[in-house]
Amino acid sequence: MNILIFGANSDLGNQIAQIHASQGDNLFLTARTEVQLDRIKSDLEIRHKAEIQTFELDAIDFEQHPQLLDRIEISEMDRVYCVFGYLGEQEKAEKDFGESRQIIEVNYTGAVSLLNPIAEVFAQKGAGSIIGISSVAGERGRMSNYMYGSAKAAFTAYLDGMRNRLAHKGVHVMTVKPGFMRTKMTEGLPLAAPLTANPDKAAKIIVKAASKKKNTIYVLPIWRWVMLIIRNVPEFIFKKLKL
Repeated sequence: MNILIFGANSDLGNQIAQIHASQGDNLFLTARTEVQLDRIKSDLEIRHKAEIQTFELDAIDFEQHPQLLDRIEISEMDRVYCVFGYLGEQEKAEKDFGESRQIIEVNYTGAVSLLNPIAEVFAQKGAGSIIGISSVAGERGRMSNYMYGSAKAAFTAYLDGMRNRLAHKGVHVMTVKPGFMRTKMTEGLPLAAPLTANPDKAAKIIVKAASKKKNTIYVLPIWRWVMLIIRNVPEFIFKKLKL
């Protein structure tokens, strides 16, 4: 298969690439800088002797995206993972629109800019899979990260609608809600161990679910129940909590 990963320098994107490389798939990897890409490519080639092409990508350089997709030759792709994200700083975003904008544009607008044309190509050829890494943070806004959560909520809704549309065209769309994960993005945050997955385990679950053409998955099943509770806490009680 030809596998495209947006955000291959992320811990999760890197682990997904490792799995596909070990399976003999051809990889098309994007990251922000050539230095990052050279490091990832070298590692994969040594470990798996994989066929790899790399492309620099800025998720919010929207004018660059059409040229990038032309170079990648999207019609030749079988599966696309959109892994990049930006957690940002909630308190900073409350006062600085620049930070809010960065969170929204990376997590939502950038993904839409890249996935819209891919969806069109896949719909025309009647095949392909699109895997979007969203977040449980998008299921209910909380004071600790509602800026990031609102962007992920938009991304989840976008993937829902795309799945509904493309199911009629023979195209698979899967939404992933990882929950807590030990990555560079969450480094230093106090994460509860039972609720936290490592990127290698998460990647195995995601790749397996994508092969089975699942619709929406939680990486750790416990998150389905955690979010069920959080979504159903009455608003008058929820306002008193500091989540």
